[in-house]
Amino acid sequence: MRQGAPRALDTAAGRAGSLEKVSTVSEEKARPVVDWSVAASTGAFLVRGGPSVTREEAELAVTELRELSLDAETHVRELTGLGSGLPLLPGEVVDRPGWVRAAASGLDALTGKALKAMPANPLSPVLAGSAGVQTGVVLAFLASRVLGQYDPFGGPDQAGRLLLVAPNVVTVQQALGVPGRDFRMWVCLHESTHRLQFTAVNWLRDYFADEVERLIGGLTGDDADGLSDLLGRLPDALREARRSKADGLLALGRLLRSPQQRAVFDRLLALSTLLEGHADYVMDAVGPVVVPTVGTIRARFTERRKGGGVLDRVLRALLGVDAKMRQYAQGAAFTRQVVDQVGMAGFNAVWTSPNTLPTRPEIADPAAWVRRVHG
Repeated sequence: MRQGAPRALDTAAGRAGSLEKVSTVSEEKARPVVDWSVAASTGAFLVRGGPSVTREEAELAVTELRELSLDAETHVRELTGLGSGLPLLPGEVVDRPGWVRAAASGLDALTGKALKAMPANPLSPVLAGSAGVQTGVVLAFLASRVLGQYDPFGGPDQAGRLLLVAPNVVTVQQALGVPGRDFRMWVCLHESTHRLQFTAVNWLRDYFADEVERLIGGLTGDDADGLSDLLGRLPDALREARRSKADGLLALGRLLRSPQQRAVFDRLLALSTLLEGHADYVMDAVGPVVVPTVGTIRARFTERRKGGGVLDRVLRALLGVDAKMRQYAQGAAFTRQVVDQVGMAGFNAVWTSPNTLPTRPEIADPAAWVRRVHG
């Protein structure tokens, strides 16, 4: 990395995104299961700083990310046909601690209803604090890897927010050796697609939240004994995942004991694969028009995803990050094959209702989805 003003990107991103104003969860809202304020403060404290660049480079990166997020969404709307008439808003440029705080706040909003239903007991504050610390450690690990994120449940009034993590975007762009503006536009195309998925499809946000609530309820049961049983089984599931070279996401699936729980898990997994793959397809399909080096970026970025040290690979596997990478490829292949067969308008039938979303088997067999939905 080039040397320059220390933490210039963090400073610039902080000014651009008003990072200190990213709300953390107050003590009054602490949950019996996870204290999200502890998670936010722990993650923000542990996360590493970003690359050292000059102040001018930092300001350019932050400014371009904000501006390109507007251009990117315009291009995504033209390709997908989604979002006509919706307000066009810039993304929020943040640093790593800012992303941690925003992620903790969004997770609290997403899981709060299900977790509040868990009964309190005299040890609740201690258990919640411990869970908050563990969650903060995970958030700190992820905070140095996330390039951007659309959080449907974050921001004022939980209206959603698009976050672009400037230090990570610059770090990866430098490592890949690709033009800065091209790479920043490429990232913005992906995240803008996620925002349109949730803002243009008016039922998707509530559907996703309801499914997450069902999954959490199925995992923890209706009482504290259910949560204790879950936590007791989780270490064995993760150890088995590591021995079998599986990943944390599939380890979570092994904890599900009833057909109803597994059905919810399958629906969420299929949905997340669709969302990630659709965004990956769009960023590459729009790419040649506005990102001249898109082919080089995609090739080098895909190769980079395979790298990392032994510890990094183990952590990625246990946290489900490797599974996330596979979702990108599977979902993009589904999107590509459906668009090739019935066009973008035909593909957009996936957004009609929950009943037209692809199932897990259909993700692997796009023609089956086309037959079911289009006859």
